[in-house]
Amino acid sequence: MRDRLKIMDQRYEEINRLLSDPQIVSDIKQLTALSKEQRSLEKTVLLYREQEKLEASIPDLKEMKASEDEEMAQMAALELEQAQQRIEQINEEIKVLLLPKDPNDDKNVVVEIRGAAGGDEANIFAGDLYRMYSRYAESKGWKVEVLDAMPSEMGGYSQIQFKVSGDMVYSFLKYESGAHRVQRVPQTEAQGRIHTSTSTVLVMPEATDIEFELDMNDLRIDTFCSSGPGGQGVNTTYSAVRVTHVPSGMSVACQTYRSQHENKAAALELLKTRMYDQLLRAKEEEEGMQRQSLIGRGDRSEKIRTYNYPQNRVTDHRIGFTINRLDAIIDGKLDLVIDQLINEDQKRKLSSEEAIKL
Repeated sequence: MRDRLKIMDQRYEEINRLLSDPQIVSDIKQLTALSKEQRSLEKTVLLYREQEKLEASIPDLKEMKASEDEEMAQMAALELEQAQQRIEQINEEIKVLLLPKDPNDDKNVVVEIRGAAGGDEANIFAGDLYRMYSRYAESKGWKVEVLDAMPSEMGGYSQIQFKVSGDMVYSFLKYESGAHRVQRVPQTEAQGRIHTSTSTVLVMPEATDIEFELDMNDLRIDTFCSSGPGGQGVNTTYSAVRVTHVPSGMSVACQTYRSQHENKAAALELLKTRMYDQLLRAKEEEEGMQRQSLIGRGDRSEKIRTYNYPQNRVTDHRIGFTINRLDAIIDGKLDLVIDQLINEDQKRKLSSEEAIKL
């Protein structure tokens, strides 16, 4: 591990030198790639340097601890204990940082939310989930762009698909795929009884042209009148677009934008992402792999979380985590749950790595 850390330190220094080169700075593509690599190395390298500095101080502290000066010896003993504890803490942090990375972690995502069991209330809750993710994205400095939406008459959405763009989006939102259950008195309930409804969430990493390319000869593109938001052109022009991948039968539609050209581009991007996600799943099954248990597939049967409004309680069933801050979470403070999932995911990966070494 120490050799690997030294190599990372050297590469970090090399990148810092390159980023001061005027030729590099003027090349946006190269500058972006190097800046991204620098950020990925920075935390590990800084911890490694702190650890090296602390370890270098140990011999002197041990010598001072053996001093005949009682006050100096006590002070040195305390500093020595603190240094050793910090070295151990850094060691554990570095182990986590050196775990194999999910190659999709730094990607943007497409999220699909559907009202499932519960009729109008499920659709209303789908709208609540969309608002939760939008506010969470805003707190992270991410951008949210609706690709397609089917508003429900009573509020919310029977289905909504949106893209989230920003730094390391998939690394946070990948844990959200699955069935989300809500327990509350619906707006449509006259007797004040608590109902249970479900909405499903599917989070897909965005596909790049390098990873997945659509053959335009395999596609059928249809246009139709928009039935959702879009300004004066709604229901009067054929601006909405549906793209079908004929060999597989997979179909997506987009009617968010006023122009047919923009809707077509968004639909093609959505189809590419869907097919890339399907390809990833097929590859995992072929290799006898399964997605980590904390990362779901967005199925109805895959209950991952319950939102109990009367008790202001959120429970994530995958890790047995319960918190009585539903109001904050539904308002976008989703890190209260996601941080717990990330920590558990890291623990499982560490256990797996250690088991392999044994």
